[in-house]
Amino acid sequence: MTRVVAIGGGHGTAVTLRAARRYATEITAIVSVADDGGSTGRLRRQLGVVALGDLRKCLVALAGSDSVLARAFEHRFSEGDLGGHVLGNVVLAGMVEVAGGLVAGIDEAAALLHAVGRVLPATTEKVVLKATGDGVEVNGQVAVSRAGRIERVSLVPEGCAAPDEALDALAGADQIVIGPGSLYTSVLAACAVAGIARAIAASRARCVYVCNLRPQLPETEGYGVAEHVAALRRHGVAVDTVLWDPSAGMSLGDAGAADLDGTTVLERDLAGKDGLAHDPVKLAAALGDLLASVQEGRRGR
Repeated sequence: MTRVVAIGGGHGTAVTLRAARRYATEITAIVSVADDGGSTGRLRRQLGVVALGDLRKCLVALAGSDSVLARAFEHRFSEGDLGGHVLGNVVLAGMVEVAGGLVAGIDEAAALLHAVGRVLPATTEKVVLKATGDGVEVNGQVAVSRAGRIERVSLVPEGCAAPDEALDALAGADQIVIGPGSLYTSVLAACAVAGIARAIAASRARCVYVCNLRPQLPETEGYGVAEHVAALRRHGVAVDTVLWDPSAGMSLGDAGAADLDGTTVLERDLAGKDGLAHDPVKLAAALGDLLASVQEGRRGR
């Protein structure tokens, strides 16, 4: 068994899941539910549910190959009362209501899609993302994404708990992959849930951070690898290895090697042909090599 846990949200974690499908035998995604924009935000306000959009993207990434239903899950209506809504978000909302709980509803949707792994919310509570920086406080994921010079993010209400299933997955993981994705509004929005960072630290798994291909403006303007690692550490998340592709503009960082002390940075070719996103095949090769080297080292002992 090779157990891989991916943490984050949105398109970045979906890429990681598509990569993990190529080398892992058991896959779990732990996904932020703090989004408040678009179709997700409307459903939050209308139905009182958690953010469902990132959960949907991860389910689709794990869906059965050539699934028409998975493609339908990504269909966005353009007209009428459903205009702007994504079909998968609406289906998920119905699944959660009928199944009687968030985790149960996601599991039912995964079964419907013949998903090859499990998708779990970072928390089952309805949370709001809060950011502070330069003495200013910003609330709501969309507002945070438009803010710069962020120092720390947290969730309201404080102390929102991670589901036991997520903590169990982290405890039993062979590899934990954080990112890629928006540093504060996806990655740290998931890690800010009480217990997630502690479970990462307590796990025997090697923790890998897949750094973004370029800074995200204005959220991480001026950031290099070192600044990303420093932000993770400010939130109690220590990673063993960083995968970094400088081809699209991400520098090693101005903070210097001190901020990377104890963290191995590996330069790898990870970008897709357009240079805008990570290529799942390249990412699978890099992550698979890292996991294989750890497992070989354990057998050697």
